[in-house]
Amino acid sequence: MATDAAESAVGLRSERGAILGSLMLATGLVALDSTIIATAVLTITDSLGGFAQFPWLFSIYLLAQAVTVPIYGKIADTVGRKPVILFGIAVFALGSLLCGLASSMLALIIFRAVQGIGAGAIQPMTMVIASDLYTLSERAKVQGYLASVWAMSSVVGPLLGGLFSEYVSWRWIFLVNLPLSAVASWMLLRNFRESAPRRSQRIDYLGAALLTVGAGALILGLLEGGQAWAWSSPTSVAIFAGGLLVLLLFAFAERRAENPILPLWVFTRRVVIASSLVSVLVGAILLGLTSYVPTFTQGVLGTGALVAGLTVGALTLGWPLAASQAGKVYLRIGFRRTALIGSGLAALGTATTLLITEDSTLLQVAVSCFVIGAGMGLVATPTLIAAQTSAEWTERGVVTSANMFARSIGSAVGVAIFGAVVNSRIGDTDHPTPGTLSGAVHLVFIAVAFMAVVMVIASAMMPGRKTAA
Repeated sequence: MATDAAESAVGLRSERGAILGSLMLATGLVALDSTIIATAVLTITDSLGGFAQFPWLFSIYLLAQAVTVPIYGKIADTVGRKPVILFGIAVFALGSLLCGLASSMLALIIFRAVQGIGAGAIQPMTMVIASDLYTLSERAKVQGYLASVWAMSSVVGPLLGGLFSEYVSWRWIFLVNLPLSAVASWMLLRNFRESAPRRSQRIDYLGAALLTVGAGALILGLLEGGQAWAWSSPTSVAIFAGGLLVLLLFAFAERRAENPILPLWVFTRRVVIASSLVSVLVGAILLGLTSYVPTFTQGVLGTGALVAGLTVGALTLGWPLAASQAGKVYLRIGFRRTALIGSGLAALGTATTLLITEDSTLLQVAVSCFVIGAGMGLVATPTLIAAQTSAEWTERGVVTSANMFARSIGSAVGVAIFGAVVNSRIGDTDHPTPGTLSGAVHLVFIAVAFMAVVMVIASAMMPGRKTAA
């Protein structure tokens, strides 16, 4: 789809600036929603009750988003990107409206699942469209624009959530998505035109159903294991065993499918496997840091919630700054070397977290997070772009969605690992002492550092410059 115009300037004022702006706005819907609800926990439960069920608002959203991403990727390679992203925005807006009108915690949980189904289309499609419209040399800068949306949302989201909850109504946390969705859809309809031919192919409904059920069961087991039920309980065993069995059936079905929803060749290409493995580790590391760094700064260093959020926000600041410069690096030294530098920098940052103690300063914690974020920006963007570059238009949606799906799996695995690690140290108490909490989070930092070392190994698996490009 790239034309001579693809060589023009990159930015919001360029001739493709309106499309880039719409992609950033669409990305903002998902990014803002992932942070804005965190500050409204008590306000929502005071209104609807059901405090014990509140974690499901996050779990069900992540679950619905994760299992639909591969399906949307395949559909986009068949019918085009535009209808898929517009459908995702529409479903996300519908879910947001229903959440804003919810009258019970159960209803709110169900409507959050609707939001997640919409988000499953928005996030990968923005990246696929960017890959279609921009050349290899331009793509990293565009990814930097999209990454900046996440950085801003990490700061703006909690502030808006607090303002809405305290001065307006918690329902506006969801209703604010309606005008944003309308503007994003209008901009895409007005400015984005696809020229790539669509293919008339039969959709693999059986594969889509089996993938949804099988992957959904495994992710659900990872998210709720050790919390809603014990790891060794019959419920946990049944969920994992059932999920694995359904995925096995999915593999057999895909081998016979005329147009498989997740082609098995995805698991045979070195660049896709390596980039997906990096994405798994990125998802897990991010989950560990964003969940437990604020916990540490509040519970051990004694800061407020806002300061704690800004401290870990150094991670999301370093990411887009590095991602915006990644293109200059990988065009000069190649994808694999860039990924190795990024993963090595992230590993160095995680190593510095091992030096964090009860006597550490907020600056020390923020610097560690910034270094890790910078490393992530240099490893996540080049590995994704390398995988996209290796694929044709008819494969790019599947490749991108596989990468996004891997990150969701990594987040779910991170929930399980870090939750088990922390619970092993603090036990069942709701009010751990600073010393105990410090020890528990230190174990998380050790696990994160180990994952960063594995990410270095995964980066070394990336093909060389000539093979990837």
